Amino acid sequence: MIPTGLREADQAAACAGLRVRGALHPGADAGAPEGTGTLLLLGPDEPGFWPLFAFSPEYLDGGRDPLDRWSKRVVSALAADWGGTAIFPSDGPPYAPFLAWALTSGRAWSSPVGMLVHDAAGLFISYRAAVALPARLPLPTTPASKPCAPCPRPCETACPVGALAADQTYDVARCKAHIASVAGTPCRTAGCLVRRACPVARGFSRRPEQSAFHMRAFLGDAAT
Repeated sequence: MIPTGLREADQAAACAGLRVRGALHPGADAGAPEGTGTLLLLGPDEPGFWPLFAFSPEYLDGGRDPLDRWSKRVVSALAADWGGTAIFPSDGPPYAPFLAWALTSGRAWSSPVGMLVHDAAGLFISYRAAVALPARLPLPTTPASKPCAPCPRPCETACPVGALAADQTYDVARCKAHIASVAGTPCRTAGCLVRRACPVARGFSRRPEQSAFHMRAFLGDAAT
């Protein structure tokens, strides 16, 4: 069924383990497919997403890139039902400008440490896909509030090795070396301490098993 509003699209996405984490009316130069009236950004519905994905055929078959394959199957079906076009971050090059779309949606911003921070997901925001709809759905007239303004910014000091700094630089090599070490076990098994320090992210409740899965992928485990 083609959604007539964001609430309807969000409810349909939730049945598949996802939520609408942002929406925009893209301009001609935004990188969306021609004829797009509304672009919906889809991310995991936490904390129920992980049990759903963990019992999927993509996760259980032992093949490569299970989350990407799950996303393509599930979101492609949603897009077909909505009369839209599915777009995935892994498609490319050229790659779709998901970061720019997220910022334009008015529900995500650059955090003090450079990563995106989301009004509902905090620093645990991720986008599994976007769906381009031909219809121009009504969007909220009241913008979301950036959560960093009243925040004491614990993200700036949470990294044990200073890989993510207040000047928004990111030392990837230092980060990976720490995560792979004994000292980095808390990050490796339960998720990045910087992301977990965000007050919004603490309320988002991502499961430790899911964070560990993403950390294995970050370190280059071929099975994730």
